[in-house]
Amino acid sequence: MTSQTAAHPKRPGQTGRAAQYWALTKPRVTQLAVFCAVIGMFLATDGFPGWQPLIAGTIGIWLLAGAAFAINCLVEAQIDARMARTARRATAKGELTTPQVLLFSAIIGGAGMWVLYALVNPLTMWLTFVTFVGYAVIYTLVLKPATPQNIVIGGLSGAMPPALGWAAIANDVPMQAWLLVLIIFVWTPPHFWVLAMYRRDDYSRSGLPMLPVTHGLQFTGYHVWLYTIVLAACTMLPFAVQMSGLIYLVSAVILNAIFLRYAWLVHKHYNDLVARKAFTYSIIYLSLLFAALLVDHYFRF
Repeated sequence: MTSQTAAHPKRPGQTGRAAQYWALTKPRVTQLAVFCAVIGMFLATDGFPGWQPLIAGTIGIWLLAGAAFAINCLVEAQIDARMARTARRATAKGELTTPQVLLFSAIIGGAGMWVLYALVNPLTMWLTFVTFVGYAVIYTLVLKPATPQNIVIGGLSGAMPPALGWAAIANDVPMQAWLLVLIIFVWTPPHFWVLAMYRRDDYSRSGLPMLPVTHGLQFTGYHVWLYTIVLAACTMLPFAVQMSGLIYLVSAVILNAIFLRYAWLVHKHYNDLVARKAFTYSIIYLSLLFAALLVDHYFRF
């Protein structure tokens, strides 16, 4: 410890304030959502989407997503405080007050809406705002504490990024964009349920009616398996409607085969290590699946 550090100790609650606000936006989750939105932007055009809508759309969607996650952290502060995974959040520890979080969310959310309206198009702004309301209000306040099917019913808001990205470029949301939304919508339950399975003690303490807590591991594992089968079928739709070609098809088949194996192990041979691996792979799966769509879009044969 230096003499300067000893003479000027950091005050509790003021350490890393910027980092605390940054953490409220759940950056790792936001990155995946924005990545899917950017893929939607590139798929919306045969050429380059253009720097202004690409950059402005990415920034605007990122800001509104971060604002929604900040509200989620605020609403669930007491729940987060009871869970080991989330107990270190500034809202859970009481290091950020309700007015501070609301002001932060309002600033970045308002900035995101302005960017989308002024530099992209009003359709993207309104769709992103509706997504914000769907996640921050309908899912967080209404569905999550009310039903073990919360992640299924509320999954639409989390599945919207490809449609938002598509709208940013095309000022329209055609059937192809909704297919991408469908894929993420069906991917969300098995992705989240395997997390809830190996974190079941945390969720039991939280008081939230998560499926592994209310219905047990066997029931949840069975539904992880069923949803993964449905997901594999849904990922064939872009090829079926000639939205994508062989690069995507081969990639999807391989990625689905691995995911199905993990889902089967979760269903029939459950242990926490398998669930952890399945959760990690589910993130890799979605990233590679959308990357394959992008590669196929520009190098289709």
